[in-house]
Amino acid sequence: MRTGSRPEVGRFDDDAVASLRRFVADRGLDAELLTPNTPMPTVPLAAAAIGVSPEVILKSLLFRDRAGTLVLAIASGTAKVDRDRLAAVAGLDRPRLADAATVLAATGFPAGGVAPIGHRTPFPVVLDRRAAALAVAYGGGGSEHALLRVIPADIVRLTGAVVADITGATPEETR
Repeated sequence: MRTGSRPEVGRFDDDAVASLRRFVADRGLDAELLTPNTPMPTVPLAAAAIGVSPEVILKSLLFRDRAGTLVLAIASGTAKVDRDRLAAVAGLDRPRLADAATVLAATGFPAGGVAPIGHRTPFPVVLDRRAAALAVAYGGGGSEHALLRVIPADIVRLTGAVVADITGATPEETR
């Protein structure tokens, strides 16, 4: 185990995080990579690791439809992506989560660490309206050991994301 605040991560994770760091620096973004000394494979663990509400944690999920079309759906950590809504917005035929190998090949990031920006290949991105309304959010940082503090408006600007309602009601909204 390394000492200091940076967790021990594998070489691939180091490369993915470094690639994202370069992407952010090259564009002069108001963004920051955070590497708490703990893995963050879930939204609650990520929120607890950096002391924020789960609502400001973004999950970036790559979907693939029957024709092989890829779309990245980004939503607030507490919301569930509604596949029917995503299909309607993105023109997909029965979207399903992409497998880990497809995620890695298309985004350059491992499943569980997909950043909302800086992808290896271009593909459509749909950002949920609730997530787009956040002033600041924290998305995948290239590994389950890193998070990217990012302004959702930058996600839209850099990816050409469509902002739409792609999630179901949150538990708070159904009360």
